[in-house]
Amino acid sequence: MSTILKKQTGRKPLYAILYVQVLAAIAIAIVLGHYWPSLAVDMKPLGDGFIKLIKMVIALVIFCTVVSGIAGMSDMKKVSRVGGKALLYFEVVSTLALLIGFLAAHVATPGAGFNVDPATLDAKAVAQYAGKAKEQTIAEFVLNIIPNTVIDAFARGDILPVVLISILFGFVLARLGDRAKPVREIIDAGSMLVFGAINVIMRFAPVGAFGAMAFTVGRYGIGSLGPLIKLVGLFYLTSALFVFGVLGPIAWWSGFSIWKFLLFIKEEILIVLGTSSSDPVLPSLMEKLERLGCSKPVVGLVVPTGYVFNTDGSSIYMTLAALFVAQATNTDLTLSQQIAIFAVAMLTSKGASGVTGASFIALVGTLSVVPTIPVAGMALILGIDRFMSEARALVNVIGNGVATIVISRSEGELDSARMTAVLDGKVVTGTAEISDDLPHLEETPLPARSQL
Repeated sequence: MSTILKKQTGRKPLYAILYVQVLAAIAIAIVLGHYWPSLAVDMKPLGDGFIKLIKMVIALVIFCTVVSGIAGMSDMKKVSRVGGKALLYFEVVSTLALLIGFLAAHVATPGAGFNVDPATLDAKAVAQYAGKAKEQTIAEFVLNIIPNTVIDAFARGDILPVVLISILFGFVLARLGDRAKPVREIIDAGSMLVFGAINVIMRFAPVGAFGAMAFTVGRYGIGSLGPLIKLVGLFYLTSALFVFGVLGPIAWWSGFSIWKFLLFIKEEILIVLGTSSSDPVLPSLMEKLERLGCSKPVVGLVVPTGYVFNTDGSSIYMTLAALFVAQATNTDLTLSQQIAIFAVAMLTSKGASGVTGASFIALVGTLSVVPTIPVAGMALILGIDRFMSEARALVNVIGNGVATIVISRSEGELDSARMTAVLDGKVVTGTAEISDDLPHLEETPLPARSQL
């Protein structure tokens, strides 16, 4: 019996592999930030520039993927069903994340012993974030999903308005049927163009990771963790427990290993760690999930929506950090106040994606509903928030990847044989030769996109 799938014989040299380049860039950035902090801080534009390059095309990636996927569906009820399943899954898992953060804070009590007098804290340092937190109500958040114009949705760069426009256009194209074929072909061609641009931009990922990490270490310094190391360590440990203790069993139930999935998206993991943002890896994550065997329509709907509503890392951070501030300032919370924090965090955590500062702003807004907790206490963690944002963004990305596979499987839109082969390393995505032992894989050829 021949081997099921044959690997490509030629391999890239080690220095040409993206994740190796990113890993090396991060290591160099840490050394630079530690020994030459002033120079390292000046590297910030490199990280900011890379993130801006990715954000420049994210709206087009979402539009092309969602429109193309929905336009190819013959059953519009399926779109509603997939969306409903995704939102239900997001709410259940993110609520578990909030609960785990709560339990971790109660068990480990990271703020105990600080005995901070709120009057001695620099309230001005948090004031700018408090202002941003009060800028938008829940009603305004919902209304802002609807853009002023179609062009405005792309100009703003917000994910949800683009998703809304994409679903609308995809629905219309599906209803038009064959009459819309020329438009669908143009969008499919545009999708190839956009992903080609993404592949070019991703070549600069090591530069972006270097700039962002150098700034973080140079600006705050590894020593800035100091007395707050317990909180940072607890947050990373809790995040790891969530990934392997919650997402791990979910992955096992869906027929794959969380360890193998993490290896499959190792480039994305390193880029997130380097840039402290989940935005740069959205396009490549969508592409990899398609190559893994998830259907394009499900990927197009679940991943962009999950970036707003499925923020597991941010959820853990919200409850853990809120109780830390209360403990550090010796603020006793009643059960009803803790329930209030939990309930509000369920809302404010939505939209707090991996972008540095978003979760901090959402947390300030959450604390505002419990007047007994001094918002000025947020100044305690302002300096280390950048270190925690890396784990937040990372858990968000992993959670959305797992969610997409779960929803694809529930819809019968997952090629399990391909997923197993890819995760086991029996196929190099995009270049594998497929034998006759798996004829159903031949019926779903890999996308003709260059491998990152």
